[in-house]
Amino acid sequence: MDLRPLDDTTFAAPMIDPSDMPALAEAGVTTVICNRPDAEVPPSHRTAAMQSAAEAAGMTYVFNPIAGMALTVDAVEEQADAIDGADGKVVAYCASGTRSTILWALAQAGRRSADDILAATAAAGYPLDGLRNQIEQLEARA
Repeated sequence: MDLRPLDDTTFAAPMIDPSDMPALAEAGVTTVICNRPDAEVPPSHRTAAMQSAAEAAGMTYVFNPIAGMALTVDAVEEQADAIDGADGKVVAYCASGTRSTILWALAQAGRRSADDILAATAAAGYPLDGLRNQIEQLEARA
């Protein structure tokens, strides 16, 4: 597993495996968020299998798929709600971790400065300077 910290409790990750769930739970993860649509993965990694594995390990599983880069405000709010509702660490994953990181960054708008958000994403290996305008627009609405 390649968990990349975005803050003290939230991590982005490239695709994880159902067999990773017990180790995630042992590491204090309480919520797993999938940002990858089922159409992108084999049956062994689709929502039903991943949710079953996460729940068997005692974690909450949230399916918030983003097809391509078709982000919506609803998807950002769902991501924020899942992170805010967790009582432990959160791992959000997709193919490379980029979609999950973008959702986190947009969900942080108004909670942290754009500079802090972009520094965190870059430190995690996801330089997202192109999101600055969107983060600042969401920050202004918060």
